[in-house]
Amino acid sequence: MDIKRLVGMANDIARFYTAEPDHEVALDEIAGHITRFWDPRMRRALADHVAGGGEGLSDLAREAAKRVKLPVGSVL
Repeated sequence: MDIKRLVGMANDIARFYTAEPDHEVALDEIAGHITRFWDPRMRRALADHVAGGGEGLSDLAREAAKRVKLPVGSVL
């Protein structure tokens, strides 16, 4: 997985939700989008990146990434 591309995609999704006045709703929507539409390998790579500090992720994307549902059998 190209983590730079995944970071860019996560930031784009988060940027869309910056206008959402309810921070919790924004986080749930971002995490839900990534959970629904990203391949399990992409979600795992994002989770690993966040665990390593999440360089390049916006604050909103980093926070939401912690809520992404990981593939069955995955542990953070």
